[in-house]
Amino acid sequence: MQVKSRHHLRSDEIDAIREAIADHLGVDIDGDSFEFVEFVDAPYEVVLVDGDPSVFYVDDDEPFLTVRGANDYEPENGVVTVDAGAISFVSDGADVMRPGIVEADTAIREGDLVVIAEETHGKALAVGRALVDGDGMVGDSGKVVASIHHVGDDLYEFSI
Repeated sequence: MQVKSRHHLRSDEIDAIREAIADHLGVDIDGDSFEFVEFVDAPYEVVLVDGDPSVFYVDDDEPFLTVRGANDYEPENGVVTVDAGAISFVSDGADVMRPGIVEADTAIREGDLVVIAEETHGKALAVGRALVDGDGMVGDSGKVVASIHHVGDDLYEFSI
């Protein structure tokens, strides 16, 4: 991934990121340094928090935690939990299917960005977009979360 531009964020921009993440995921992001990174040909921008790619913007949405950010800050809301059988698929970028889900936040609405975590240790595996509301995610068949970013992809491996 080739960096197009990189700059430090103003305090009001940092406050907006913190507020959006707190509202959506129920976590407070703390850090001393916030840098915005834009890429030449990636569908997202990244915010480095103390040098780590912790926050990203997808399709001009509000800021959202990356997989690394979700593992650092452990979201309380907007989480879809999958069973052990789904881990390898989700970690490879597969969309999430109903049979693999053991729990989903009922406040999730279709179109929301969500964190996909594994049930044993609660570690984030991916970030995706909900295709149905949270209360309709557990079931027998069908795709319910489209994967956007996962462990091992270019964004996960990105560092400066």
